[in-house]
Amino acid sequence: MPEIAWLDLWTALALVLVIEGVSMSLFPGVVRRALEQLDQMPAEALRLGGLLTVLVGVFFLYMLR
Repeated sequence: MPEIAWLDLWTALALVLVIEGVSMSLFPGVVRRALEQLDQMPAEALRLGGLLTVLVGVFFLYMLR
């Protein structure tokens, strides 16, 4: 297995920050409503959603690499 490319990791983290910042700047009401809805969800639903998000992300990374 190849060694992790730290520059790629930092680039990915920076892109996450950019995307989140743009969404909060352009659509603050939508982001606020989404966060309020997340606050109302049970913890198990959040865990399942997080796990599914991780699996989709890993799948995309596998396909790209």
